Amino acid sequence: MTLPPEAYLWFKSLHIIGVVVWFAGLFYLVRLFIYHVEAKELEGDVKLAFVNQYSLMEKRLANIITTPGMILTVSMAVGLLILQPTWLSERWMQIKLVFVALLLCYHFFCYRLMNSLANNKCIWTGKQLRILNELPTLFLVIVVMLVVFKNNFPTSSATWLIVALVIFMALSIQFYARYRRLRNS
Repeated sequence: MTLPPEAYLWFKSLHIIGVVVWFAGLFYLVRLFIYHVEAKELEGDVKLAFVNQYSLMEKRLANIITTPGMILTVSMAVGLLILQPTWLSERWMQIKLVFVALLLCYHFFCYRLMNSLANNKCIWTGKQLRILNELPTLFLVIVVMLVVFKNNFPTSSATWLIVALVIFMALSIQFYARYRRLRNS
């Protein structure tokens, strides 16, 4: 069976849409975990209401948005690789696939965290979850740069300036969150 020429464009478009949906879900899911952990510090009925609501939101987000986005991403990637099998011999693709494998591990680890939160067995703190929440951002930056630059990854001072800016932005977000928590205490 021969696929039509526009099949590549369909696979690529749906792959990009899947990536956006998947990452949106991953970013928000761990943020919900943070709120969930912090809600456990509340008292009585308020605590129970928030914990139950966060559990429901986490399950819906994971099962209705995040996992379907992951499935769309991976299945369209397989389609692209079937159409372009020579990519598998290229170094940038091999490195990208390692990061995608790590991202899949992160995805399934989030399910473990979600289950431990639902069963009141989570030992992670809000601070630890905030750090964990930065991991998909790092993976996203690396994967996008690999796809854009392929085997011509830039190593100039401009590249390192951009890397430093990304790190600075991530640290700024963390410091602002800490400042806000300290101010509200």
